[in-house]
Amino acid sequence: FDDDDALLGIFTETDYIKFSTTRAKGASTEVESAEFIVSPVSEYVTPTDKLLGIASTDTANLAIATMQQTGVRHLVVVDKLSSSNGISIIPTEGSNVRGVISMQDVMSLVQQDERLSLESLAKKFPGIENPVTLIQEEQKSQANALAKNPEIVKEDIIRVGTAVLSVASIGLFLSQSSWLHENSQLAMIAIFVIGYICIIFEEVFEFNKAAVALLMNTGMWVTYADFYQNESGIASEGVLEQLKEQLSDVAEICFFLLAASAIVEVVDAHQGFKVVTNLITTKSKKALFWVIGFLTFFLSAILNNLTVTIVMVSLLRKLVPNDDDRRLFGAMVVVAANAGGVWTPIGDVTTTMLWINNNLSTGPTVTELFLPSVVCLVGSLAFLVNQVEEDSSLSESTLPEPSTLAPRGQVVFWAGIASLLAVPVFSELTGLPPYIAMLTGLGAIWTLTDLIHFGEEGEEDLKVPAALSKLDTSGILFFLGILMSIGVLDRSGLLKDLAVFLNNNLPSQDIIATVIGIASALIDNVPLVAATMGMYDLADYGTDD
Repeated sequence: FDDDDALLGIFTETDYIKFSTTRAKGASTEVESAEFIVSPVSEYVTPTDKLLGIASTDTANLAIATMQQTGVRHLVVVDKLSSSNGISIIPTEGSNVRGVISMQDVMSLVQQDERLSLESLAKKFPGIENPVTLIQEEQKSQANALAKNPEIVKEDIIRVGTAVLSVASIGLFLSQSSWLHENSQLAMIAIFVIGYICIIFEEVFEFNKAAVALLMNTGMWVTYADFYQNESGIASEGVLEQLKEQLSDVAEICFFLLAASAIVEVVDAHQGFKVVTNLITTKSKKALFWVIGFLTFFLSAILNNLTVTIVMVSLLRKLVPNDDDRRLFGAMVVVAANAGGVWTPIGDVTTTMLWINNNLSTGPTVTELFLPSVVCLVGSLAFLVNQVEEDSSLSESTLPEPSTLAPRGQVVFWAGIASLLAVPVFSELTGLPPYIAMLTGLGAIWTLTDLIHFGEEGEEDLKVPAALSKLDTSGILFFLGILMSIGVLDRSGLLKDLAVFLNNNLPSQDIIATVIGIASALIDNVPLVAATMGMYDLADYGTDD
């Protein structure tokens, strides 16, 4: 170390050999040899810029691997490393040197651990002398212990159950079983129910819901095409045409969501939401509760409620330091986002689905649902705000002070908002489907950002291709799988049968709507709305009925 306690290097056996070699070549007399011996050791150490380090929390095995890979025999032990791969020139700023370890130190420790392990195994399994046999017995013992772990048992049951169900299903389809021909509707219902159970309990089964939805879609379409009222076992031209029609309908929704999400992502990349966060200056928790509630409500009507919920929850992490308060604010954001997403065709994926399918139109949706949505918002916030306790915790907020948004960010923000708001207008004026309008808006934003960053290097993250790479593709594929599956239930007549059953057994459509609404609190509302669209045909129930 130097006078300032900065590490200069380390003196190893290799350095001593180099020192001896230099002395032998350079010292021709005893006096010159003595001068070499009394010279400062700092002249012969391995300097800091050539040292390799290892974190003090790393294992002996990693130390051995590092030495073998790099061909060194010594590592400096430090608190922090300056690189992410675990091998580094050290030390980093603020890192303390803990010492130096050699290959001999590490191997001695490993050998000691191995001796202790063998001794303990010999006591655990008396009568066995062969070390290999002892290790094998220990592995069997650990495997048996793991088998008794409830979590491991659950995983094994899921694996075995999935394998058995998969093999049985494939075998049933390949066998062209007469049972499938005779009970194809029951088979489709069973596939849908099993798939939907896996989706609902996604965290329990640990199957991605998009994967389940896609497999469910395939299973139902194969059953419908090859076995429903079809003795040949091969899809007919009529079914193939239905498949094309269903995919066309579903693709409209998926492309709409893809374009809308990309526009919002580009706005966020340009820090466009500073326009919103700059409005939040209050230090009163109750006032903040109302401000965020109304901001979420109106933004959800424009940007779609799922995106706004994600943005607002991210904002709350910086804005509200107390965990209990943040949970209450988060609940409020969910309520406000759902209320705000109801009264515009682009505010929620379900209203978008209904709008694209011509079940509702823009004007009546806004005029007839705005006031009920506001009442829902105000009533919920008035109830929840009573649970907010005023204190000084907001002073610990990590949200940056309000700052002026760069002109480019303002241009992109307002262009994005205009693109989204223009979608209903475009559709009304041209008569073209909404997804064309949304894709047009994405094209406009794409061109705008390319012009803004024309000739600039290192700005790729601000352009549309980067935004597309960040999108929730699995979520869009989930919608695809679910809506295609619902299409099978619709085209096979099962949804019509369900509608007739509900109409015959429930006294009014208001009660039916209430039951569906309650069910949506427990089950994902996307498939429920899709199913309802299939139950009640536009020929019988016109737009906005």
